[in-house]
Amino acid sequence: MQFPSAPLNTQVFDNLPTARCVVMVTPDGQRTMATYLGACTCFTPDDVLPDMIAASSIIYLEGYLFDPPHAQEAFRRAAALAHKNGRQVALSLSDPFCVGRHRDAFLDLVKNHVDILFANEDEICALYETENFDTAARRTLQDTTFAALTRSGLGSVVVHDGQLTTVAPVPTQVVDTTGAGDAYAAGFLAGLTSGRSLPECGRLASVAASEIISHYGARPLSNLWEEMGF
Repeated sequence: MQFPSAPLNTQVFDNLPTARCVVMVTPDGQRTMATYLGACTCFTPDDVLPDMIAASSIIYLEGYLFDPPHAQEAFRRAAALAHKNGRQVALSLSDPFCVGRHRDAFLDLVKNHVDILFANEDEICALYETENFDTAARRTLQDTTFAALTRSGLGSVVVHDGQLTTVAPVPTQVVDTTGAGDAYAAGFLAGLTSGRSLPECGRLASVAASEIISHYGARPLSNLWEEMGF
């Protein structure tokens, strides 16, 4: 896809360096992150580029950037521009602690501004203040028409038009779960934007997530396009 050229906000914040993240991985493949968002916290509605949004099929929003009030305004502006241009908005909840801090704002975003919701089990349970995944999934049915909820080794559940569809995981040796959620979303959206069926989108998402967790680091080491059949 060719994106139109657009002027970028090149403002430099001398006291805010580039974001960074230290990831600690335990022998069972689970990760703990120590993240500094840096200049990301300065993202405002003025940084949203209308031409870029108009040229995109789906806008993908990351929930971990939702903390500052101006960032929340930027999310809503991006969503409004996307819908004005007939585009879809996808949201990843990203972080259960951020969800807990801004639950009401996230619920409003999910109900009124988002077309496709991505969340893992901890995140969706945090959103609906429950420890039971089935309860959270049923609540999701009430608030969204389209969601993909990941459950680690149990695979994922796709919510669409009032139906829940279970997607099996792709078996692999779990080395490092860093990036699994983003890889899942990338595979799912790749399938969706290329006209694949929902079960196939789920399969592609599982393939992508399986590759990422099979080694250290969040970048694929194999050709994911080939593995997914593109």
